Amino acid sequence: MRLGNPVGDPVGGSEAAPADGSAAADTFADFVDHLAEALDETDSAEELAARFHFSRFHFDRMIRSVAGEPPQAFRRRILLERAAYRMVTTRAPLIDIAVEAGYGSHEAFTRAFTRAYGVAPAAWRKAPGRIRIPAPSNVHFHPPGSLRLPSRDKVSPMDLMTRMVEHHIWLTGEMVRLASRLTDQQLDAPIGVDVDDDEQTIRSLLSRLIGQMGMWNAAVAMRDYDWSVEEHESLSSMRERLAAEGPAFLTQVRDVVEQDRLDDTFVDALCEPAEVFTYGGMIAHVLTFAAHRRTLVALSFAKHGVEELGWGDPMVWVATPTA
Repeated sequence: MRLGNPVGDPVGGSEAAPADGSAAADTFADFVDHLAEALDETDSAEELAARFHFSRFHFDRMIRSVAGEPPQAFRRRILLERAAYRMVTTRAPLIDIAVEAGYGSHEAFTRAFTRAYGVAPAAWRKAPGRIRIPAPSNVHFHPPGSLRLPSRDKVSPMDLMTRMVEHHIWLTGEMVRLASRLTDQQLDAPIGVDVDDDEQTIRSLLSRLIGQMGMWNAAVAMRDYDWSVEEHESLSSMRERLAAEGPAFLTQVRDVVEQDRLDDTFVDALCEPAEVFTYGGMIAHVLTFAAHRRTLVALSFAKHGVEELGWGDPMVWVATPTA
């Protein structure tokens, strides 16, 4: 899978850059793709160049022109960053980590690590710092086992809000799907910590997660919301409603974000008396209460052995580029 090219102009090395900069950039992207799939392969410099149908001299020159470091140095740096990550997240002996990083002895690994991090591995493990080693290309090891290229585009606060809503809709759908594994008794068992006035169950929380979006869709459109649909709602009804209300709510968010109208106001005639809200405040409200309800569902799922969603943390979702 093509991971993309690094941001910015190619970084020149001691040799002149190849005439065709786009070819060098494409070769570098292919090189990074290869490393992401085969970081532990032990090809020699000549064998690595041959994979891309270049001589070692020309291949080194092309990669250096884009990355600011030759391919073997690039790979060694990535492996050292992975080793630093392993030291923080595992109890593996340093010699095992050294071998995994491609070093034949503890001494060689210690010398290389100390040059890169300014402190010996054993000392760094006791008081770890930043895992990433500064590099011109800004391509680094990305836990748990891949490479991360710099993003071409900066994520604005408004983009982040849209991604959070996308995650919320997706996660709600996954929770409804997994709820089908539970019995009615499990779906309707009371949950000890409540967020609303009524007693909460998995069923009622899932219905309210969808209903919350439906309620605000109705408020913005100045139409009534049918609360009765949330009374002991079936999972099939939830799926149908989510398929309609989720995209409608997301479309509203995207339109408001793209038009920079988060501070615009609308009248919620469903309230008694009617109230005026901003779109930004409404979206923040939905995400805040939804996060609490989703957490209660996730904890209840875990009690019944349904744990594949974990906490439903949006961190990975937000960090994953959209198609």
